[in-house]
Amino acid sequence: QIQLVESGGGLVQAGGSLTLSCVASGRTGSNHVLAWVRQAPGKEREFVGGIRWMGGNIVLKESMKGRFTISRDIAKNTVFLHMESLKPEDTAMYYCASKRGNVVIATIAQYEYWGQGTQVTVNP
Repeated sequence: QIQLVESGGGLVQAGGSLTLSCVASGRTGSNHVLAWVRQAPGKEREFVGGIRWMGGNIVLKESMKGRFTISRDIAKNTVFLHMESLKPEDTAMYYCASKRGNVVIATIAQYEYWGQGTQVTVNP
């Protein structure tokens, strides 16, 4: 089992920035991927991006590139999602998710473990 706890969400004005954190605990090991997924009100969950824990390979959804970045702190078992130039359409619940393996994929159903999410609200 892997436990994921997100933090860092909040209310921000359009154009602002936020950094979300996801702390992983439990049987994390080295062979896994951590991803960020968001869900806006009334919409399906959307893959934002992910990082391979060992090696640090990052995959970002194309529409997120240039504004969002993902990084990790191995010593703290933490993955970050740094978001800049936020827009009202970025308003969503942001989830951290994990899967075993070494390939970052956008197929949300493949992620086995999920955090409770952290809310990001961007005001116009």
